[in-house]
Amino acid sequence: MAIDINISQYMDDSPMNNKNIFPTIMCGGSGTRLWPLSRALFPKQFLSLVNDTSLLQDTLKRLPENSGNPIFICNEEHRFLVAEQTRHYTDNATILLEPQGRNTAPAIALAAINALSQNKDALLLVLASDHVIKDDAAFKRAIKQAQESAEQNNLVTFGIVPTHPETGYGYIKQGMKFNDGTFKVAKFVEKPNKHLAEEFLASGAYLWNSGMFMFKAARYLEELKKHRPDIYKACQSAMKDTQQDLDFVRPNKESFLACPEDSVDYAVMEKTDSAIVVPLDAGWSDVGSYSALWEISEQDESKNVIKGDVITVKTNNCYMHTSDKMIATVGVNNLVIVNTPDAVLIADKNNVQDVKEIVQQLKVNDRSEAVLHREVYRPWGKYDSIDTGERFQVKRITVKPGAKLSVQMHHHRAEHWVVVSGTALVTNGDKNIMLTENQSTYIPIGVIHALENPGKVDLELIEVQSGSYLGEDDIVRFEDNYGRVD
Repeated sequence: MAIDINISQYMDDSPMNNKNIFPTIMCGGSGTRLWPLSRALFPKQFLSLVNDTSLLQDTLKRLPENSGNPIFICNEEHRFLVAEQTRHYTDNATILLEPQGRNTAPAIALAAINALSQNKDALLLVLASDHVIKDDAAFKRAIKQAQESAEQNNLVTFGIVPTHPETGYGYIKQGMKFNDGTFKVAKFVEKPNKHLAEEFLASGAYLWNSGMFMFKAARYLEELKKHRPDIYKACQSAMKDTQQDLDFVRPNKESFLACPEDSVDYAVMEKTDSAIVVPLDAGWSDVGSYSALWEISEQDESKNVIKGDVITVKTNNCYMHTSDKMIATVGVNNLVIVNTPDAVLIADKNNVQDVKEIVQQLKVNDRSEAVLHREVYRPWGKYDSIDTGERFQVKRITVKPGAKLSVQMHHHRAEHWVVVSGTALVTNGDKNIMLTENQSTYIPIGVIHALENPGKVDLELIEVQSGSYLGEDDIVRFEDNYGRVD
């Protein structure tokens, strides 16, 4: 798909409506401070942390009514998670796959070029996928306020009304106030120390930098071209040669890898003379730590947040989350206790910012717990690694109705499949076999095989692997419905 952007043809002052708003949702980030719930391949935006839906799905649910088609920006590893979690909430979404992360300025440029190819009046509403906003009505009022300013060719950011002297956020100083309640951005300020944060809060002139924006797509590109022509040129080149892959749009890899890395704040917002800030007081949180999650979650009379099977005695001010085993506590205070099938975290709530150091140690030691949960999601379903030992591994595999795993083979392992429920259509060498409950098949090393669910209900089976090497990279794919052929 070729897109030639002549910015001037899009710069008009015609009135806009919600259909011109293209929600642009940034789906990157690893959420290391929320380990072990958040992992590299299943980070916090895909988790249900405050209710029954994920943070990404909550982001979609609070969008303005009748807005344009959302644009999601994510990486290769998260593409199927984005597609699966959003398909019930939106039609005709665009999922842009960054060949490699280059920070927010290039990512937004890709979205702006894509939006202009759909609508010459496109207005980007740039949102993070992993924020919590409790007051949807206040958020939508702020969007309306931002839209009116963006229609006047301003570049609008949303500043959070601070509730305490936070040192973990950047700040925005408010300048001249306009009649519509917005403010000229006086300056952006890096994360302050405690003393400065207290001064900022007392002055009433500073807001937290939320990382959310609203502006005309063409106006953003104009300012990017002015201040960072190298980024603009690389992104335009990448979007002139895109490839459509299933539900995904792939910018040209070579062109995008030549793009410098920079944030939208540094590349554009701090340099433009058109930066406007809209104050937002809507119960916002970036859920950046377990202490933040504890603050925004429902607490019992002892100020405990309890998720899962938990019994407490003389326990106060704790965050406790378990996905399988029961947690029991006696006489503890101010702790975070998180239990997952393969890891347990116990931390003082005052030190939860240091959880990321655990993740760093896991990465140094090449531990899978930094990257994967025991239960791993795939476009066809999921698998749970029930048991692992020397030369063997046992998995419980769930295949969605109509889904099929790739046609593949392994150099180092054999597999034995036993159907627990549902129906399996198995390719085993030159044979096609239909298996139902309690039936099984054995696949020797080097034999080409495939697994498909032809039924109307989930297929559940037990897979026993045996061999000298059992890593997930011992897969040679010949055919695949999801574009993963080697």
